[in-house]
Formats: sequence, structure tokens, C-alpha cells
Amino acid sequence: MLSDRKVFVNGKFTAWEQAGIHMMSHSFSRGSAIFEVLSVHDLPDTGPCVFRLDKHVQRLFSSASALGMVPGLSPESVEEAVCRTVRKNGIRQGAVKIMGYNPEIAFDILPSGNTLDIAVFVIDPVQDLGKRLVPTSDGADMCVSTWCKLDPRTVPIAAKAAANYLNGMLARQEAKNRGCDMAVMLDTLGFVAEGATESIFLVKEGRIMTPSLGSILHSITRSSVITLCQALDIPVDESRISPDLLETADEIFFTCTPMKVLPIKTCEQRPLSPVPGPVTQQLADLMADVTSGRNRQFGAWLFPVS
Repeated sequence: MLSDRKVFVNGKFTAWEQAGIHMMSHSFSRGSAIFEVLSVHDLPDTGPCVFRLDKHVQRLFSSASALGMVPGLSPESVEEAVCRTVRKNGIRQGAVKIMGYNPEIAFDILPSGNTLDIAVFVIDPVQDLGKRLVPTSDGADMCVSTWCKLDPRTVPIAAKAAANYLNGMLARQEAKNRGCDMAVMLDTLGFVAEGATESIFLVKEGRIMTPSLGSILHSITRSSVITLCQALDIPVDESRISPDLLETADEIFFTCTPMKVLPIKTCEQRPLSPVPGPVTQQLADLMADVTSGRNRQFGAWLFPVS
């Protein structure tokens, strides 16, 4: 249960219920928080391991830099904090969330300082929340949102900032209201961008297409899947994607931290069959081999917490 979890806050552990800040804190009232979500996988020989811990911590610090913030811990200390928190909570499989936030009570738009407190949360979604974080591998229903992805000229969209995710929340909310699981957003130029919290991939005649960086998050799972495509000799085209291609793609899948490869079974009510498609299935199988430790080629992606 969540009430039994311990939270790492600035070098110390505290009870779940006591991990809080004032509602008038800058990060709560202004959205000036950054975060990372990571996955924990239970390997038979090494025990719990964190997927691509180094890359997630690097991105946390990149987000801070893009927003003029400074995390209050070093990258090495944040990595160790994640491992300590997983061990402290006895989690063998689940999710980690790192938060960088400003607890200062502030009415002004600018806080007086830019150094962030660091907190690390670890949960087992099924045990603690009673549910999975994403639809099952059987596939998800997807629609094209009427909300556009944030314009990179307005905020640094490569930063994983809490305030930026109101955009994705609105898209996912619209999808739910339309009877769908997921939504894909277009960018302000009308090209396919990404989902609420997911990267999107299209498969056409055995070739994979995915939106190029520039108007989307620098997703670590997206990067990992592209690397797996290279290992499987599957060609990948990173470019601007016309939404018309959603109507003719043989396969569509999302990538995200909780479920590495999520097949789409309908796009705007157009059924895709089979689901998962052969390319999607090939990538999902390889990713499952990697995260379970069966594939040693990418063993460096898994960081033992012990």
C-alpha cells in the first residue's frame, strides 16, 4: 500500500503521507517542477534493475538546464537515491518517479532561487494502485486529438516539465470522452507529433516512420526502440509525418516507460490487423528480452539497485 512506502527527500527518507509541500509553493502554484519516470524490472540473477537510469538522470539535468534550474543533488547522488529508494521499499518490479521542485512559497512569477529539492518515489502500480498504468498489450484505441502539441517557440518542449503536461492531459481527456484509450497530437504545422505521454511509430511495408526531434520530447524509450530497430535491421525514417499516413499505415504503435511497446488496434475507428503487427511484435519481443535480462547485448541498459 502507498501508506507503507518511504520517499527519498533531499537525502533522507520520510513517510509517504509526509512527503508534501505547501500549496502556495512555486512548483505547485506555477508548475515549475521537472520529473522523470523510470521502470524497475526483476531479473532472476541480479534482482531489481532500473531501465536506463543514467539516461533518465541525464535528461533530468538537461530539463533543469533548459529551464534555468539547478538540481540540489549531483547526477551520481540522484542515481544512488533511486537505487536506495527501490531497496528501501523492497520493490522488485514497478515504477520510479524523480521530482525536482521549488518548495518556496511565492506569489511572484519568479522564485528567489533556482536550486531544486529532489524527491524520489517508488511504487508497484498493481499492488499500490490496483491497476496497470497503460492498456494491455492486446492494443489500444487511438484518435487524433484536436489539441496541438506545444509549439517549441513557446516553451522548451524537450524539458520534462510538469507544466508542459497539461497539454497531454487535455489530449488524453478528449480521447477518453471519445471512447478511446490514447490520443496522438499534431504539431502546430499540422504534422504528426506524439501522444499525451508517448512517442508514436508507424509501419508501412516493413519500414518504420517516426516524427523527428524538434517538436517532441527526447524520449528515452523512443531512442531505445530505434536502437533495437537497428539491431534487427529494420529501416527507420525520422522525419515529418503527414497525418494522412495514419490512414494507410500497416501498423501503429506507441512507446512509453510503463509499457515499452504498445500496439494500436484502431486509429480513428479504422481497425488495424493483426494486432500486434509483425514488426511491432518483433520489437516488443526483443524489448521484453532486454528488460528481463534474457538479451545480454543491451545488458548495460539495466542498472542493478544492489
